[in-house]
Amino acid sequence: MIRLRGLWFQIHKWLGISLAILIIPISLTGAALVWHDWIDRQLYPERYPVAGSADLPPSAYAVGALKLAQPGEQISMLTFPQENGAVQITLTKQPAGGGRPSRAIVWLDPKSAQPIERGGPRDGALGLLHVIHGTFMLGPIGRQIVGWIGVAMLLSSLTGIWLWWPLKGSFARGLRWRRRPDFNSNLHHTGGFWIALPLAVLSATGVWISFPAVFNPPNGPQSGPSQPLAAPAQSPDEAVAAAQLVVPGEVASIAWPTDKKAAWIISVRSEGKPVEVSVKDSDADASVANATPETFARTMRRIHDGTGMPLLWQVVIFLGGILPAALAVTGILMWLRMRRRRRKHRRSAAAFAEEEALAN
Repeated sequence: MIRLRGLWFQIHKWLGISLAILIIPISLTGAALVWHDWIDRQLYPERYPVAGSADLPPSAYAVGALKLAQPGEQISMLTFPQENGAVQITLTKQPAGGGRPSRAIVWLDPKSAQPIERGGPRDGALGLLHVIHGTFMLGPIGRQIVGWIGVAMLLSSLTGIWLWWPLKGSFARGLRWRRRPDFNSNLHHTGGFWIALPLAVLSATGVWISFPAVFNPPNGPQSGPSQPLAAPAQSPDEAVAAAQLVVPGEVASIAWPTDKKAAWIISVRSEGKPVEVSVKDSDADASVANATPETFARTMRRIHDGTGMPLLWQVVIFLGGILPAALAVTGILMWLRMRRRRRKHRRSAAAFAEEEALAN
């Protein structure tokens, strides 16, 4: 048991020391991104005009967004604000050489449909946080690095629980603050215990996201990304009118028909719940779309970033970003303190041996 504990200690120690410089930026950016929407409001207040509800027809917002569209870009999605805020339109462009389409977002005044701003999903400070957290700004290779750091953090969490467990005494003894003589050690042991299991969950879900091909292998041949139709047969106004005949209510979003599925998808808020209505682009035939169950991959991502999760879990994720950064620092300080003690002990032993030699 003692030997096994010593092995876990060495694994835990060297994982923390060697990866501290990488764990800290991942942890802190993850903590900040939990409050993505709030930060976005503080950084870009112009995107959230206090102008009331969006009462214009969808086609008016489509025309307004196209004023800022670049050549080759087409509208793929229109999203209405739930409360105050701008109408958002997503523009998509298929690269000439193939590959993933590029996306841009246009924010529009809900009352006038005049464009407020255009930006990319990874532009600005929040975009930088996303890129650092997901890839270290190194592209696909960085994504792999982040994934393996997640594996290391998962191991560190589990070995930390083992090392926290008291060798002597009850479980309650391990919950005491003063288990060690210095502040850093007490913070490391206590904070590490309380965040260990949530951090293990966040690390495991982060690994899942970083290695999608491993955990979500493609089924069958890949047909490539879909592209919005350049000239749909129905206008967005006609599609919305057809959808509201089936499900009356306030429209939340409109997805344009694509070359893979020639149907408008209208999300309608009915009795406080979103209901998706499919409207065929050819003849405006509308029907309630079959509810698509959330994929396991999407569930893993929501657990990891807190989207749509209870506030309590979002707070846990936030602490799961702050505490690992603090634990990395305190772990290094504990290691340096131990090295100083060992050097002092070796010097004392050498001095004592020298004195003994002189005395003899």
